Amino acid sequence: MKLGELEFQIVSDGSVRLDGGAMFGVIPKPMWEKKFPPDSRNRIQMGMNSLLIRTAGKTVLVETGAGEKWDARRSDMFGFDPPPRLVDRLALRGVRPKDIDIVLNTHLHFDHCGGNTHLEGDRAVPSYPNAVYMVQKGEFEHAQNPNERDRASYLSQNFMPVQESGQWQFLEGDQEIVPGVEVVRAPGHNADMQCVILRGGGKSALFFADLVPTSAHLPPAWIMGFDLYPMLTLENKKKWIGQVAREGWLALFVHDPAVPAAMLVEDEGVVHAEPVQVD
Repeated sequence: MKLGELEFQIVSDGSVRLDGGAMFGVIPKPMWEKKFPPDSRNRIQMGMNSLLIRTAGKTVLVETGAGEKWDARRSDMFGFDPPPRLVDRLALRGVRPKDIDIVLNTHLHFDHCGGNTHLEGDRAVPSYPNAVYMVQKGEFEHAQNPNERDRASYLSQNFMPVQESGQWQFLEGDQEIVPGVEVVRAPGHNADMQCVILRGGGKSALFFADLVPTSAHLPPAWIMGFDLYPMLTLENKKKWIGQVAREGWLALFVHDPAVPAAMLVEDEGVVHAEPVQVD
């Protein structure tokens, strides 16, 4: 899809399966299971959608999925898809790891940055050798010293090899990364998660990250149990969902396997998603 001179595609790292109750927090199961039917282990299938962006002579990758550094036990636990995964699907689009100029992580939970690195023997090394990796400075600092509630979401092999290679560039607050690509802090899921705005040709799109992980999470109270600051999530959801719907932006969902992109339409105070084909 083109937004003026900016072009982007949605590229998947496959699916991950997480507990449905955790994904929908206080929402009763009889309500959420109509939208995301769980398996026998109460897991729901979620996408891991990345953005491949070309603009101003740069190739930008937003999110790297969960990667493939998983043992058999955890692969079964999370129900990861077999290949092809993100790197393979980028290759189908003619993009090699060395072609990526910027890797932009919204935050450093394993299902968003696991593909930052890959194994060479028993050592994790950056997957995108020529890229500058970007994340909010506060998020990187927290990832190194998480608390008991979110420790399982941060795996050092996903981000410390990037530090060792000197490829991190830390961001502080909202800023434009390259022409047409802007990050905005949207705390709630954690303290320093960022969403990504794409602009061009008089059009805009918002990559919600885990602020609104799927189209099913559009109702304000449908907030993940994983969120550390749910009232901030609620505040930011109202702000950004309202703006996207009101101004006719394209909504991009990181974890929706069926509706990765949609226009948001408000009808009698209720916002719903009308799917849009991007590629």
